[in-house]
Amino acid sequence: MPGGAVAAVVALLDSCRLMALAVNRPDGWPQVTMVGYVNEGLNLYFVTARNSQKMANIRADPRVSVTVFSEARHGDAVGVSLAGRAEEVIDTLMVERLNRMVAERYADLNVFGPGADSVAVVRVRPEILSPVGVTAGRSTAQTYSLSRDGRPGVP
Repeated sequence: MPGGAVAAVVALLDSCRLMALAVNRPDGWPQVTMVGYVNEGLNLYFVTARNSQKMANIRADPRVSVTVFSEARHGDAVGVSLAGRAEEVIDTLMVERLNRMVAERYADLNVFGPGADSVAVVRVRPEILSPVGVTAGRSTAQTYSLSRDGRPGVP
């Protein structure tokens, strides 16, 4: 994946607030929810209730898919679809840092959420990225795989 493409995906993630998160239910059906997120580079972070179906699904099968997109004028759009693994962030210093990031990013919102003891902070580490652009009604996409150390390559 060319460095310019990585920078473009990170810029998209930096500019958006919501993502569609798909997890696998125990019965095999997908479950998709819209969640607010913050990102650090390509890594995405979100908060969910510990007792939610979403968290139970992630514990059972950490494979997830995410879509983030931004519309432009005249029907043009840019987005990214990614597949990765979700895991709970348990490092307290990391959670504190992420809380500051959320407060900065969502300063204009009054966010409602469950109490601190019942909340899980979850990180999605992408393994497959598919940036998509739509111009004049035509879409173009390229798929890249990321190695464990985050270095891109073409599958």
